[in-house]
Amino acid sequence: MSREGIFDGAWWPRSNQVLAELPDLITALSAHLGRIVRVGLDTSAWDGVPRSLVANGLMVKINWFTGSDATISVTRGFQDHFLLLVVPPLTDRQDASWAMAGAAATGNHTPAAELLLGGSSGSQASAAFRNRPQ
Repeated sequence: MSREGIFDGAWWPRSNQVLAELPDLITALSAHLGRIVRVGLDTSAWDGVPRSLVANGLMVKINWFTGSDATISVTRGFQDHFLLLVVPPLTDRQDASWAMAGAAATGNHTPAAELLLGGSSGSQASAAFRNRPQ
């Protein structure tokens, strides 16, 4: 968590069901970062995005934005933001590993789209995540 690059880490959810996936992420991050108060994500990349949810017995607000389905922002405290690369659920294990390692590397400056192109299957999974049927 040097916070010297674009990303502060990565997340590889099992599905695009935000209510099934996000509480576990918040629980895991809270154990390492402290209380998470807000999450920002691209609604086009997820199914059923609420305005808030309860994780660890605490309310977490969800901000919606468009244009960056490969990232999620997490806020603790007043303005302490962390940016995570989101590896699409259907990504090949090797490509996911490569993307997550790149995002977690100290001083990383590789854009999300490039990290997710670790191989042809990563590219296909990323496109499938963005262009899935609604």
